[in-house]
Amino acid sequence: MTDTLPPHGKTLRVGLAGLGAVGLDVARRLIAGVPGLTLAAVAVRDTEKAHRALPQVGSSIVTRAATELAADCDIVVECLPPTLFRDVAISAIDKGRLFMPLSVAQLLENGDLVERAKEKGARILVPTGALIGLDAVRAAAEGDIRSVKMMTRKPPAGLDGAPYLVARGISLAGLKAPQKVFSGTAREGARGFPTNVNVAAALSLAGIGPDRTELEIWADPGITRNTHHITVEADATKFSMTIESIPSENPRTGKLVAPSVVAALRGLVSELKVGS
Repeated sequence: MTDTLPPHGKTLRVGLAGLGAVGLDVARRLIAGVPGLTLAAVAVRDTEKAHRALPQVGSSIVTRAATELAADCDIVVECLPPTLFRDVAISAIDKGRLFMPLSVAQLLENGDLVERAKEKGARILVPTGALIGLDAVRAAAEGDIRSVKMMTRKPPAGLDGAPYLVARGISLAGLKAPQKVFSGTAREGARGFPTNVNVAAALSLAGIGPDRTELEIWADPGITRNTHHITVEADATKFSMTIESIPSENPRTGKLVAPSVVAALRGLVSELKVGS
């Protein structure tokens, strides 16, 4: 089985597939310095633009095709449009690397990757992102979870262009009051809103699965933050949690995602790791 991490005391080489709002934030944090981690390579469409944002790109940080990052990186962090997800995932998994997807919803449509990772000696690590209480959900899943429900409210701009809305001719332009635009399972939501419900996908994977996790999505012109309210009922616990995430430069993604990625990476190399 291929090692997924370097020996203790060695530096973990990170490859970033994509330098959008989240990827650029992660890159800057790694460049600023995280003991045990180094940003070794990035995959970008426009090298000159990336160099302007990060002068290290092209010099101390090499550029690679997204599917080539795994050649000399220990971990590949995916920050790409959903259509590019599978090729990048396979390239990392087949090299026995640690693959960290941010397009978590795509895991629901590519469930075979988990078995592939097992065969190749790779690991898939989903960062917490905006999902507080993920440890509690995972702990509850060691027993019997009866139900998981999630209600997501986003400013209309954060849902604009979602395939579910486009297919049904639903326009959110000029919306004056909150409007429920979806009700169904996390799996159905991931298909219809592939860039909007990564939190729901992560919740379903931590808990009772995408076909039993219930999801509502609302477009709400009265809010400026992506808001998620989650309730969990299990044999060992019952709890609810609400997250109000400030959007990043990309209105579909919260500002907490990039710090969450770095925290997850830090946990791989730190002597002390708090939380499961």
